[in-house]
Amino acid sequence: MAQLLRTPLLSPAVIQGASTGTLEVKGPLSFWGGGRANPLDTKHAEPVYEPATGRVLCELVPCGPEEVDQAVKSAHAAYLKWSKMSGMERAHVMLEAARLIRERKDEIAKVEVINNGKSIIEATGNVQGAAQCIEYFAGLAGTLAGQHIQLSGNAFAYTRREPLGVCLGIGAWNFPFTIAVMKSAPALACGNAMIYKPSPMTPLTTVMLAEIYTQAGVPEGLFNVVQGGAETGSLLCHHPMVAKVSFTGSVPTGKKVMEISAKGVKPVTLELGGKSPLIIFKDSELENAVKGALMGNFLTQGEVCCNGTRVFVQREIMPQFLEEVVKRAKTITVGDPMQIATRMGALISRPHLERFIETGARVLCGGEPFVPNDPNLKGGYFMSPCVLDNCRDDMTCVKEEIFGPVMSVLPFDTEEEVIERANNTTFGLAAGVFTRDIARAHRVVENLQAGTCFINNYNKTSVELPFGGYKMSGIGRENGQVAVEYYSQLKTVVVEKGDVESLF
Repeated sequence: MAQLLRTPLLSPAVIQGASTGTLEVKGPLSFWGGGRANPLDTKHAEPVYEPATGRVLCELVPCGPEEVDQAVKSAHAAYLKWSKMSGMERAHVMLEAARLIRERKDEIAKVEVINNGKSIIEATGNVQGAAQCIEYFAGLAGTLAGQHIQLSGNAFAYTRREPLGVCLGIGAWNFPFTIAVMKSAPALACGNAMIYKPSPMTPLTTVMLAEIYTQAGVPEGLFNVVQGGAETGSLLCHHPMVAKVSFTGSVPTGKKVMEISAKGVKPVTLELGGKSPLIIFKDSELENAVKGALMGNFLTQGEVCCNGTRVFVQREIMPQFLEEVVKRAKTITVGDPMQIATRMGALISRPHLERFIETGARVLCGGEPFVPNDPNLKGGYFMSPCVLDNCRDDMTCVKEEIFGPVMSVLPFDTEEEVIERANNTTFGLAAGVFTRDIARAHRVVENLQAGTCFINNYNKTSVELPFGGYKMSGIGRENGQVAVEYYSQLKTVVVEKGDVESLF
C-alpha cells in the first residue's frame, strides 16, 4: 500500500519565487485518497523537462498494477459517497473548487508555463476558463433529471439519469490543466468519480487540481491522479472497475484506447487529431482574415488540435494575404514564456522541435529553431512562426498534423472546389470560413465535414459550446449541456398501479 503525503506539491511561496529555469519539483506526483502517493518502485523514473530551458524539471515515476488498483478502488469508494449527494450539494463543492482556482490562478498559470512552455498570457486565460468550466457544470448538477411518461391503464414510467461510476480521463500535454478540468467537471457534476492520467510530459498542474478538489470538500479519492505513460494507461483502461474512458490525444493512441475499452464494452469519448481547413474568400475583410489565420495557427506554439493549418485563400487575394500574414508572423514575439510581452513560447520537447517540414513547399518565413538572447534559454525548444507557400494537397505538411507553428497556404478558385478539397481528409475536428456573403458562409459550413465551424473568426471557444470531431477526429462531445449525456446513463422505471395483465 502506497504511503500518502498530505503536504502540497508546491507551496505558494515556492511558486511565487520561481521564474523560468529556477523551479525544482521533488516528491511523488501521483495523488489518490486525499494525498500524494509515494511510488512503490522508483527504478523506472523518467525525466520531465522544462521546454523553455531544456533542463530537467522533475522526475516522474509511472504507476504499476498495484498502484493503479489502489487508485481505482479509492475512487470507487469516494463515488459511493458522492453519487448519493444531491446535485445542489455537489454543485456547492464544485463552486468552491472554482473559487479556489480563481484565487490561485496566478500560481497555477505559472506552473503551467514552466511545465508546458506556452506564454503566461495564454496560460492565465486557460486557468480562468477552467474555473468557468467548473462553474458551468456546477450549474447543471442540480438540473439533472428524468421524465415522467404516462402509459395506458394504471401504469406509468419515469426515467432516472444516473452516474456511470469511476470514469477515466487521459489527457494531452498541450492544455494540461484545461483538459483535466474539461473532463472532470462534467463527470463530477453527474455524480461520478474520476481517475486522471495526464501526459507524462506535463504532470504537474493536474496534481494541483487534485489538491484543490480535495480542499474544496470532495470525498477523498473522488479525483485521483495516476502518473505514467502508455503501459499505465493500458492498465487503467483494462481495469474492471473503470466504467468509461475519455481520451484526448493522437489518432493511433485513440484507436488503442477504443480497442481496449471495447473488450469491456466501456463507452469512450475520443478527442483526436485534426488538420482543419480555413477558407478565405476574396470578399472577406482581409484584416480579420489575417487575424483569424494567425489565431488559427500560432496559439500555444501551434500545438492545438483544432488549428486551421490548411489555409485556403481565393487566388485573387493570395498576394495581399501572403504579404500581410508574413509581415504579422515575423513580428510575433518568441521567447521567455513567463514574460508578459511574449506571444509564443517553447514547443513541448526537442524531438517535437525537430519534426520534418515538407521541402517541396516554399518557406516564406520562420520554420527554424529560434535561440533567444537570454543565455538561460539557449537549451529551450523555440521555433520561429512559419508560413509555407507553393503547397499542394498531397504534401505531408498539408495532409498530416504537424502540431507546431506551421501555416500551409493553398490557393483556390471556386466555392465547389474548395469544399471538396477541404473535406478531402481523414480528419474532421474544425473548419473556418471568412466571407462577407452571409448566405455563402452558412452554405459552406453546412457542407464542411467538421465538428466545429467558425464564421469570420477562428479558435473562439467557450465551455457552453459542444466540442468534438467528425471522422477520425473522434467520437462524442465535451463541453456544453450535451457532455452530461456522455457521463451519465438512463434508467427506465415502469410502475403498475393496478392489476397485472397476463396471457398466462
